[in-house]
Amino acid sequence: MADVLFTNVRVFDGGGEAPFMGDVLVQGNRISRVVKTAFGQRTPPIAGAQVIDGAGAFLMPGMVEAHTHFSWNDQPSLDAIQRMPPEEHILWCAEVAKRYLDMGWTSCVGAATAKPRLDVVIRNAINDGTIVGPRYLAASQEITVPGGLGDTTQPHLPQPEFAFGAIVSGPHEMRRCVRMFAKYGVDTLKINLSGESITGMPSEASQFTEEEIAVCVQEAKAWGKRVAAHARSTWSIKQCIRHGIEVIYHASFADEEALDLLEQHKFEHFVAPGLAWLINTCHNASQYGLTRPVVEKMGYFRELEAAIESMKAMRKRGIRILPGGDYGFAWTPHGTNAKDLEYFVKHVGMSTMEALLSATAWGGPMMKMGKQLGYIREGCLADILLIDGDPLADITVLQDKNRILAVMKEGAFHRAPPLRAARTATRWAA
Repeated sequence: MADVLFTNVRVFDGGGEAPFMGDVLVQGNRISRVVKTAFGQRTPPIAGAQVIDGAGAFLMPGMVEAHTHFSWNDQPSLDAIQRMPPEEHILWCAEVAKRYLDMGWTSCVGAATAKPRLDVVIRNAINDGTIVGPRYLAASQEITVPGGLGDTTQPHLPQPEFAFGAIVSGPHEMRRCVRMFAKYGVDTLKINLSGESITGMPSEASQFTEEEIAVCVQEAKAWGKRVAAHARSTWSIKQCIRHGIEVIYHASFADEEALDLLEQHKFEHFVAPGLAWLINTCHNASQYGLTRPVVEKMGYFRELEAAIESMKAMRKRGIRILPGGDYGFAWTPHGTNAKDLEYFVKHVGMSTMEALLSATAWGGPMMKMGKQLGYIREGCLADILLIDGDPLADITVLQDKNRILAVMKEGAFHRAPPLRAARTATRWAA
């Protein structure tokens, strides 16, 4: 890990202000100096530091993905995901983790795993350097009830180990399940508080009892774990707030009471709506049998409309909406995650600045790391991207791997700069 001086770059520091021309010095795994400069002005060389001339390129914090499923294997069904043999599945997860870092996602929040320990093993392998990937918070399987979302057992194979989710019935089984995942070392417990229409259980349906939810949260907190919920229905959103479930996935059907509750507790919750799933299920999944008539019958067009209106209302109320679109299905493949930022601008009404902040400054608290992440500021961890283009002018540049010129995680280059000989008018060089 060598010291690095980025010079002649446009710095987006994550604070919400317009970018400025500047130099950024990285020493060890942290940013040690940020200096505003005039175009063409240079900071004097730093002894022992590698100098990267950005030639005016856009320097920004690494992005945080709030709804990540490394073990979803770009297939069209839960069964196709869950039935992947464990040996191949762990290799898949390792490859996908690298893919996220390639695309500038330097931190990710696990939102459920297909097998009990996949997320934990991948997180540990990233941390000890066995594989390459983003900083990661590991999740449990989706916790569900018999007949609920994630219960894929068959009548002739009723054993729960063959199910996509972890199946519980009653508070005693819930407590045992949470303790089991805590023993495995997860960071987050994921509970399916609502349905998912594609599985046959309507999105507006809800399945758990109050007592089961309360035990899940109480036991998780006793073990120092976070709880996240699949919560599409109005009832499930309200249960997240009432029980203190910090991370709310989807939140499509938010009535006025749910919005009021969220606004009252807006610094206690994060919402990752997963718009990519809804948009692409409605418009880009016909080759997998999800034609418009089929999807309309499932109710996804109506849910997409409701979700967009819910997110617009949440944005106006200052509720934190973060990217993470349920990527990892055939029609939402891993690596296309920056589409979320485009959707936030196009459908939710965010400015490009708001969309960038949702993936940077808001990501630090989502990762439980406060302001150590998501900023280009002195003392912050050196998670840094250098971009060919201006995401504030065109948010879609972040979808193009070729426009992501460099990726740094904790002061070390994952993707190092190109050679000076390759420099063009808009590109940068070492």
